[in-house]
Amino acid sequence: MASKKGEFGEPVHLHVGDRSVRISNPQRPYFPTLGLTKIDIAEYYLSVGDGIVRALRERPCMLHRFPDGVTDASGDMQQKVHQKRLPRGAPDWVQTVRLHFPRYDLTADELCVTELASVVWAVQMSTVEFHPWNSRRADTEKPDEWRIDLDPMPKAPFSRVRRSAEVTHEVLDEIGATGWPKTSGGNGLHVYVRIKPEHDFGDVRRAALAFAREVERRLPGEVTTTWWRKDRDPEAVFIDFNQNARDHTIASAYSVRGNPQATVSTPITWDEVADVDPRELTVRTVPERFARVGDLHKGIDDAVFDIAPLLEWADRDEAEGQPAPDDRL
Repeated sequence: MASKKGEFGEPVHLHVGDRSVRISNPQRPYFPTLGLTKIDIAEYYLSVGDGIVRALRERPCMLHRFPDGVTDASGDMQQKVHQKRLPRGAPDWVQTVRLHFPRYDLTADELCVTELASVVWAVQMSTVEFHPWNSRRADTEKPDEWRIDLDPMPKAPFSRVRRSAEVTHEVLDEIGATGWPKTSGGNGLHVYVRIKPEHDFGDVRRAALAFAREVERRLPGEVTTTWWRKDRDPEAVFIDFNQNARDHTIASAYSVRGNPQATVSTPITWDEVADVDPRELTVRTVPERFARVGDLHKGIDDAVFDIAPLLEWADRDEAEGQPAPDDRL
């Protein structure tokens, strides 16, 4: 049910750079069991401003909105809205990028963050999670980010996720690629690699699958690249290469996650993989960490990798009878 004006406090104005962003109903409970409100989410994003803008800059961005908050007073999840198109009522300074979706022959103008005020305005529109594309506005069809998603199956212990991350790091080092790890905000880990924006989504996905298969070869029985969930070992870690497909998105670095714990997808160092507890990285704890260590992904744009060797691996695998990624997925 829509709230009455002022039901959750009178509007406040946050000064973000040269902008003033109005936050209505600032005391609306977003995570009531944790005592976190709408204004708390806005202030969280202000506290990690450089990091969230770096993660989103110039990328088409889908918004996960929670108009009634993330959970109710009992901790049960509330309705989530997956928003591709920019919500109505945006100030003229909020920038967008137009995307075409061939399957439906539709276009959508998605948020394209260029400054922190755009992030805070999205929070005003009930956004909690930010899910950017792995390409940028200059050429949305040429990804500049390769994403390694280490996604544990239901019975996989987190120790297996750690081990898969360690081997991922090992293989990245061997091919001369710099990986930037982060917690997913859920049960897994993500590793991002900057790449030259010279290949289409199909090639980047082929490269991602070839890399995943190499990790799988080194951790047989612990890691899987099997696409269909019903066919996977429930104790394995799935390397979700399909996160590199066109219009597939995952939560950005520093994005709050819409779960009852208010966890944050948080950049970490490789040394932290051995003992990180993702459940401890939340809206309440990450601001202090960010103030102390800064943005651990700060150098990501300077460490660009050419995926040509991985495409050679893909050619080899396919020549040996391994299937290429299914274009229908």
